[in-house]
Amino acid sequence: MSDVIESRLKELGIVLPQAAAPAANYVPYVISGNLLFLSGQLPMEDGKVAVTGLAGTDVDLAAAQRAAELCAINILAQAKSALSGDLGRITRVVKLNGFIASAPDFTSQHLVMNGASNLIANVLGEAGKHARAAVGMASLPLNATVEIDAVLEIAL
Repeated sequence: MSDVIESRLKELGIVLPQAAAPAANYVPYVISGNLLFLSGQLPMEDGKVAVTGLAGTDVDLAAAQRAAELCAINILAQAKSALSGDLGRITRVVKLNGFIASAPDFTSQHLVMNGASNLIANVLGEAGKHARAAVGMASLPLNATVEIDAVLEIAL
């Protein structure tokens, strides 16, 4: 299965970055039983936050969706690191929690999260279909537009 996932990544033109190191007193992931809990991922690209500001004022919907895609790419990078390079061990993406820095009148958080949901499903197939939340926030760390955490079921 890992070869299939790597092939999908290549077809989509996605190169997973090195998993980001924690920026404070937390760990990037925790494995408990057959669940992998991934800490929140920002829309990092080339070592910096690629999309900043509030959705609906500073950032349009397309750019916010791109931020969610970058978060999903970083989720996959963290999962690959946690699973010793074997994304094929992911049996199910259980849930994505999306936090979107939003203008007070912005109500399309669910559409922003489609960027992450679509990417995860395209890469992982059926195993990538998940429950999710999309929540508007006043602000996020480093002025990021989106932060997403994840819970994955894994083969032991």
